[in-house]
Amino acid sequence: MEVIKLLKELLKFRSITPDDDGAMSYIERYMSGFEAKFLEINGVKNLILTKKFGDGVNLCFGGHIDVVPPGDGWSSDPFKPVDKDGYIYARGAQDMKSGVAAMLQACKDSKNFNGTLSLIITSDEEGDGIYGTKEALRYLKDNNALPDFAIVAEPTSTNEIGDMIKIGRRGSINGVITIKGVQGHAAYPSKCVNPIHQVSQILPKFAGYDMDAGSRYFDPSKIVITDIRGGMEVCNVTPSELKIMFNIRNSDQTSYEDVKGYCDEIFNGLRYELSLKESSKPFLTDDNSKIAINLKNSIERVCGISPELSTTGGTSDARYFAAFGIPVVECGVVNDRIHAVDERVSVSEIKKLYEIFSDLILHFK
Repeated sequence: MEVIKLLKELLKFRSITPDDDGAMSYIERYMSGFEAKFLEINGVKNLILTKKFGDGVNLCFGGHIDVVPPGDGWSSDPFKPVDKDGYIYARGAQDMKSGVAAMLQACKDSKNFNGTLSLIITSDEEGDGIYGTKEALRYLKDNNALPDFAIVAEPTSTNEIGDMIKIGRRGSINGVITIKGVQGHAAYPSKCVNPIHQVSQILPKFAGYDMDAGSRYFDPSKIVITDIRGGMEVCNVTPSELKIMFNIRNSDQTSYEDVKGYCDEIFNGLRYELSLKESSKPFLTDDNSKIAINLKNSIERVCGISPELSTTGGTSDARYFAAFGIPVVECGVVNDRIHAVDERVSVSEIKKLYEIFSDLILHFK
């Protein structure tokens, strides 16, 4: 099957972020008949492919060709795909060259579509992700060519292909609070200002606190403390400051401003410094949107199962589509070995993913 051959070719490229190792040029040649636009920004390569069939909607497929470093301990060369027991082993087999191969082949094989098929492929998803899909979408916006709907082929399935569609993602806010005290001798606590003692009274209101109650598709936005440190690791000196690091995977019900306001409220009265960084914003695509309904129907036709709609997991480039107001969902192969040694993908899964995307294109309305 052509999609399997294509996947094996893509797996041979040593495309460790942000180096595409020539994969983009190969894809351009492979997708003859599609108009190609290359965008290279600060060493990151992006490829936009477009083919207009009619005057209808622009349906876009998004993905990344870059992979994380393979690490040690592989049973075979991570950039020489190996077939074994119905699986293909190589770095990027699941995350996410399988998805890229499926969407490329499905678009290439499509003879008719009521509108435009487009694809955005980047080499900068596993890294900072700031010069990849976001910049491609900005270019399309500047040229009045933004897609109407998008699907990102990240590995979203849990036990079998098609059992989960991501219709949103939580955001991520990292924070550091530094409580200022006065260092001194432990024998004279009245002459010290011990930030550990101060925080101990507040910690129950902060550690594990739910910023919201959650919703149908989102768990509560919980404050998760990841590190606490202070002092000199001696028993007779109180610390001059205490640092608390935390993360919140926030839903669309909790914002950056909400987090800052809560921190200012409960640490009021202490001398402290607060640093917050929002690495990604949450988003949620309406489960009644055309892209969600059409993809769900395609999975039911191809796989005979009804997918769960979810927002679990980390971040992906789907957040950039959402930021440009584009309804976006994610669907891909099972993700049980992403970023792991001996990463692999099931041959049957990649074939079904190709069939799902082909069916989506054929029946999209």
